[in-house]
Amino acid sequence: MKWFFLFFILLISFLYFFPTHIPPLNSSSSQKESQQQLEKQPVIMTGALSLIGKTEEQIKKQFGQPTRVDASAYDYKWWIYNQQASTYLQIGVLNGRVVTVFICGDQVDVSPFRIGQPVQQLFKRIPVSSTLEVSLRTGTYRFELSEQDMTIQPIVRLNDVYVQFYLDHFNETISGIRIMDGETLVKLRPYELVYRGELPTARPLSLVEQKQVETANARQIFEITNVIRSRYKVAPLRWHDKAAEAAYAHSQDMNENHYFSHQSPTYGDLKKRLLAAHIPFQIAGENIAAQYIDAIAAVKGWLNSKSHRDTLLSPQFTHLGVGVSGQYYTQDFLKPWEVSTN
Repeated sequence: MKWFFLFFILLISFLYFFPTHIPPLNSSSSQKESQQQLEKQPVIMTGALSLIGKTEEQIKKQFGQPTRVDASAYDYKWWIYNQQASTYLQIGVLNGRVVTVFICGDQVDVSPFRIGQPVQQLFKRIPVSSTLEVSLRTGTYRFELSEQDMTIQPIVRLNDVYVQFYLDHFNETISGIRIMDGETLVKLRPYELVYRGELPTARPLSLVEQKQVETANARQIFEITNVIRSRYKVAPLRWHDKAAEAAYAHSQDMNENHYFSHQSPTYGDLKKRLLAAHIPFQIAGENIAAQYIDAIAAVKGWLNSKSHRDTLLSPQFTHLGVGVSGQYYTQDFLKPWEVSTN
């Protein structure tokens, strides 16, 4: 019986300018028993929880045509519903059926949960374990959640659906929910993984497809950032093309030269990079992240770091440019001298 281990490192950093093997966690027997009891109990799936497995036709009938369809690095296509911040929704479709859903809008039905729900209520309603097993025809997969995972992104199984909660550590509420089938969860691998059998993996992307995924991630980061700002009564940011180009250049530089810093060995710090791009600004700030699985995870990582959160929610900024290269993410926030610059 052969088991394999996979580990992950996540990096985030922020900046402001004014002109090895980890031992698996052992969940308590009571945690495991509670989780097993939860999985055995029939759960009435309503709202967003009922979308996994639905057809494209059913989704269109319920929600209408998506605003756009985005590429992903995990085989499915994201159907984006972004008409209002309060109803922001992403639905992942593969081979004509829904395999994952991300809910960020606080008016989307995620019964029996809700966006903005206090964490204490969540933990009273469902048991959360530091281990989660997934059985597929290709093998057996056990996810091991770290203490940080348990604090900001716990996961549970309800029937055959896996529900990952993104928790806002600062105000102790649910800030987002990702719902998946088992194969999608294994492809995403958001936690330390021990497995036996074959490891389902997304197909390799062509250069054109990779660029499409990066563009999609950048746009989603921008939109989810504004959804969060709306939730905290902060004015939305406007997209800034030149800042987006500068942000992409920095992500690409980090990706190609294998470093993680606001200070580029070649192009310098944020101030130098923005001025070189001919972007005049009154104030600027930058968030960077690396090795997150996608746009959703990167934004939720920033939200749970005080300095990044302050940048993301700052009312001083009016514009934002986002650039993604591989799994390197850059947000460049601005208040330009010329507000009309775009």
